[in-house]
Amino acid sequence: MLINAVPQRQGAVGPRAAELPDGCVALSELAGHVLGRPVHHVRQTRAVSEVDRGIASRAALTGANRAAQLAALEAPGGPVLTIGGDCGVELVPIGVARYRYGPGLGVVWFDAHPDLNTAESSPSGAFHGMVLRSLFGEGDPEFAADPALTPGNVALAGTRVFDPDEQAAVSRGLAVTSVDALTGVEKLYVHVDLDVLDPGEFAGLNYPEPDGWTIERLVSELDALARFEVIGAGITECVGTPREVEVLEPVLSAVGRLLVSGN
Repeated sequence: MLINAVPQRQGAVGPRAAELPDGCVALSELAGHVLGRPVHHVRQTRAVSEVDRGIASRAALTGANRAAQLAALEAPGGPVLTIGGDCGVELVPIGVARYRYGPGLGVVWFDAHPDLNTAESSPSGAFHGMVLRSLFGEGDPEFAADPALTPGNVALAGTRVFDPDEQAAVSRGLAVTSVDALTGVEKLYVHVDLDVLDPGEFAGLNYPEPDGWTIERLVSELDALARFEVIGAGITECVGTPREVEVLEPVLSAVGRLLVSGN
């Protein structure tokens, strides 16, 4: 198992976005300890750039940051756990997985938000709210995945805040709202945005939303994915301190079980 720490923050624009790199480091250090694996720190600039064609920090997101992530995945030699950073870090590892494993790749997207906006529909211009739509090959061509995820091969889990265009995307079948609705999935990637959790469970959330899951619920839902062959995972949007992230040990252990059992 390869653990890549990707401290990107440019995909987020909220008041705590600048804390994402330090949260990434704290969480990745804990992951290395819990999973007994070395952590590869993928160098990312912290500089932001202007809004361009509706996407904040476009130049930063498409430049050296992306190149460094791609280089880190050239020869992983096994399952990869990506620790973010904002949800935009998932564009590269899921895109690479889709290229390697074909149209049967599925994704379970644990996230308070579906991240199915485009630059035209996004209320903020933050790319972390567009990344899943981009992985379906839609939206801005500089971010649109090719090959793209297969419509219906992504299950949203714990998702509770939808913008209108995101709801429309689900209604036309891009994503399903139950893991049991996944069909034809041969390999699985698991995405965990920590805001799937309730803010009362974990304080270090970049974009907290009420009425989220407990840590116990998240661990149970992760363990239920053991029937799939899990080839990669990502954990994102942490702004917690080293002390705060300690409560996430059960989540890291559950993700580790999936990555070991799937290979």
